[in-house]
Amino acid sequence: MRKVFHALMLNLHQPAGNLQGLLESNEWEAKEILWALDRMPRALWGYEDVARVHLSLSGTLLETLANPVFQERVFGIVKCGDLLWHLQNREIFDLLGTGYYHPVLALIPPADWEEHLTRWLGLGKHLFWRTDFHGFWPPEMGFCMELIPLLKRLGYRYVMVDSHYVEPLTPMRWEELRYRPHVAKHGGEEIIVVVRDRELSDAQLSGMDAGWFMHELHERTQFCSFPPLVLTATDGDNGGWFRNVSEKGNFWYVCYREMLDWVRRGDTEVEPIFIHDYLDRFGTHGEVTVRTGAWNTGWHHGADFLQWTGSQAQKDALGRIHELSRALHAAIIQACDAHADSPAVADGIEQARWRLLRAETSCNLFWGEAWVPRIDQDLAAARAHLETVTAAFPEAHPKP
Repeated sequence: MRKVFHALMLNLHQPAGNLQGLLESNEWEAKEILWALDRMPRALWGYEDVARVHLSLSGTLLETLANPVFQERVFGIVKCGDLLWHLQNREIFDLLGTGYYHPVLALIPPADWEEHLTRWLGLGKHLFWRTDFHGFWPPEMGFCMELIPLLKRLGYRYVMVDSHYVEPLTPMRWEELRYRPHVAKHGGEEIIVVVRDRELSDAQLSGMDAGWFMHELHERTQFCSFPPLVLTATDGDNGGWFRNVSEKGNFWYVCYREMLDWVRRGDTEVEPIFIHDYLDRFGTHGEVTVRTGAWNTGWHHGADFLQWTGSQAQKDALGRIHELSRALHAAIIQACDAHADSPAVADGIEQARWRLLRAETSCNLFWGEAWVPRIDQDLAAARAHLETVTAAFPEAHPKP
């Protein structure tokens, strides 16, 4: 029987303080989210031989789950320590690197990219006791080719991209473009890109049964003269399909475990696989380029980042982020040139930097103008700390 390899990927993100706030204002929703996280390993116990799930957890979500005060607050709802331990099961889960504060990387200043990525790696290595993260998940799938040199330098083997933006440089058929890994090059570096099937991912997010999904995989790949790799990638903690507490209305029980039963019996051509295992067995195909864009949301297709830049207020907020980022990096350079390595200077720069990074959280722009004040609050605090640094060098750098 021919094989259709399926890579399942779930994105998990909660902005800083969100779960704590929901526990006070909407406890049921907070419980739904926490149970959605806790359900993943529990639903797959006993399926280690066939279940293969890629996970991306934002730094702010990991920071929350690892916080002892938060762990004590939600004890009786979930045991966060146990959850983090269960996610280390490498037979079931492959953890992907991402940006700490979940920014749309293609929209924020490139000078801030490395700090987001290295902060996540630091926390990920600490919590999950590993140094190897094979793949990278760009938050909101906001990928641009300029990221490639940084991703390679940080050790990533592949990055996930949306099918809407991938264009072939090597001649290939439609099914080859979508269902084979390829290589993308920029700045003298190259990385493997794995293509997300947008339509099947939409179905995964909204609800589907195992029979329909397996049939759709067959129909879409029936003309493949190669072992196809189908990537479906969605949020894993949003929407009723993943949050539903009933086993009769939940992704894991209605769809995924049922499909795994078919796989275990040998009654389907579908075979779940980790992407790094597929690459080890089958390698890559051709060369592609990837247009800058994001994944589709419930309101927009993602091609022009309209979800995050649709209003003038959103655009202006992005402008203020870029402005403060320039001031911060200028202050860092001047402090280095002046050998100003006092604890006060170092602390002032760090206090400004993490607030700037938090202001770049995608959620602050995702919800129209509703969360834009959060950006300004963090930027104001960052600016105040930065002024304590730049005040030592007024002749060279005016206050931002």
